Amino acid sequence: MDRIDAMRLFVRIVERRSFAAAARDLSVPRSSVTQGIQELERRLGAQLLQRTTRQVRPTLDGEAFYRRCLSIVADIEEAEAAFSGAKPTGLLRVDVHGTLARHFMMPGLPLFLETYPGIQLLVSEADGFVDLTRDGVDCVLRVGELPDSSLIGRRIATLEQGTFASPDYLDRHGVPRMLQQLDGHRMIGYMSHVTGEVIPLEFTAAGKVQTMILPASIMVTGAETNVSAARLGFGLIQVPRYRVAEDIAAGSLVEILLDFPPSALPVHVLYTRTRQLSPRVRVFVDWLAKEFAAKLPR
Repeated sequence: MDRIDAMRLFVRIVERRSFAAAARDLSVPRSSVTQGIQELERRLGAQLLQRTTRQVRPTLDGEAFYRRCLSIVADIEEAEAAFSGAKPTGLLRVDVHGTLARHFMMPGLPLFLETYPGIQLLVSEADGFVDLTRDGVDCVLRVGELPDSSLIGRRIATLEQGTFASPDYLDRHGVPRMLQQLDGHRMIGYMSHVTGEVIPLEFTAAGKVQTMILPASIMVTGAETNVSAARLGFGLIQVPRYRVAEDIAAGSLVEILLDFPPSALPVHVLYTRTRQLSPRVRVFVDWLAKEFAAKLPR
């Protein structure tokens, strides 16, 4: 194993905290991983990793070497891509919200993989907090304002939202024209994955955002269940318009209070500084931004 491959291997072990996980990620035998690290430590004359029955952790020397390796490996990949004209290759791990993936990402994915045949994509749907380094994820796609974080975020789209209900629900409760007419109405309680609490309804009136929580007979944690509950007449929901375009066309949901829309939702791709210069991540994020632009109204 040459020095650069050994550095790539060492970086992956530190990030995944596991020899076995690193071997799977890099598609190399477990025996080669062990031998490669032993050779690396012997060449450097330092112990880089502490092994326990549960986990692998870098030593102090290992932490220092890890930081240097990140920069070196990124520079090499960047240089190779620039001078050779070679297309990015390797495993790209992406975590996305399932609804976004199905609507915006999956339809165009065959063409992306045809353009970059050397990239292998692993798509997960955690939807909540993901530790990109520990979980071995290259980037995540998320909706909403960014939390304070060490991650780098690139905004690739903005989703317009609306307030929706089923015709049956509106027949029973009436069609509100003003916010004051929401008395007596019900909402479907959509629970935040972050706070564990119901997310309030949000309305923009006279340039100001107002929030309110209505009584709820049902509370949900999933986007699909949220829309399904609205179709069944359980109450009002607020979702991006793309999510219910087919329901609106079919008449199973109706948009109300158009003059008082919720705030639009930003869509970000998040990645760590160590992945910022990765050719695989860069071409994927650029492609994903184009996919969103092509599918959203201008």
